[in-house]
Amino acid sequence: MSSTRSAIAEPDFSSKKKTSGIQIVIYVFLVLISITYILPLLWVFNVSFKTNKEIFTSPFSLPENVTFDNFSFAWTAGRLGTATLNSFIVCAVALILSMLIGSMAAFGIARLRWKGAKLAMTYFLTGMMIPIHCVLIPLFTRFAKIGLSNSLLGIIIPYVTFSLPITIFIMTGFFKGMPNELIECACIEGANIFQIFMKICLPLGKTGLCVTGLMTFIGNWNELLLAMVFISDDAKKTLPVALSKFVGPYNTNYSQMFAAIIIAIIPTIVVYCLFSNQIVDGLTAGAVKG
Repeated sequence: MSSTRSAIAEPDFSSKKKTSGIQIVIYVFLVLISITYILPLLWVFNVSFKTNKEIFTSPFSLPENVTFDNFSFAWTAGRLGTATLNSFIVCAVALILSMLIGSMAAFGIARLRWKGAKLAMTYFLTGMMIPIHCVLIPLFTRFAKIGLSNSLLGIIIPYVTFSLPITIFIMTGFFKGMPNELIECACIEGANIFQIFMKICLPLGKTGLCVTGLMTFIGNWNELLLAMVFISDDAKKTLPVALSKFVGPYNTNYSQMFAAIIIAIIPTIVVYCLFSNQIVDGLTAGAVKG
């Protein structure tokens, strides 16, 4: 009897100690990863206020005289203002079209019963395995024939096309996870397919839309290859192409280049901070059932 009481009174906490140790290791690892990503960004922000001489003589010290001349030069002489506007136009149009078309296609594959649903899903997923370099020359020759080789529309179409597979893939998972009872109740109330999509499925899938929208925006905002090949007019070039102009074959003004980099990454940081909660919700949406 006494041995039974002692066994009950002395629980084993070894598993809790082991779990806490693992958590400490995970936290330390995450802190190291965060420092690895944040320190280069802080360094670029610091040297963007320096001159070239200060960058080479004291690259890790604070700037002696804080000045915004590098930013003003990058914005005006470097034509980052025009390039930023072009990037916003291209990314906004591509984002709206890819989310609209992708969500509609995902709804049709996930919630509608038709024989070609699996085949259509396979077809769209195949687009995720095709690298952009394989279609670069055919796209350029085709767009040159129809007059789209030097226009913003000529890069919006490929951006939408290459954003659709991942958008359809993610949104199909969200639509399949929605309760059937909601759609059945809507059908009983007399709602048609368009009303079910717009008033029920699309609002419930807003987390997936935020995740795919952020991925699409950042991917298109940083895209360089298509914009550099398809656009030759300086007034129509996007931000990544404008950044490449700061690096010359014989000399490079590093202080102005770093200032231009800071201008280019500010929109992505702002967008990520605004939608960070939706990203976490989207990544953990399927982790718990019930």
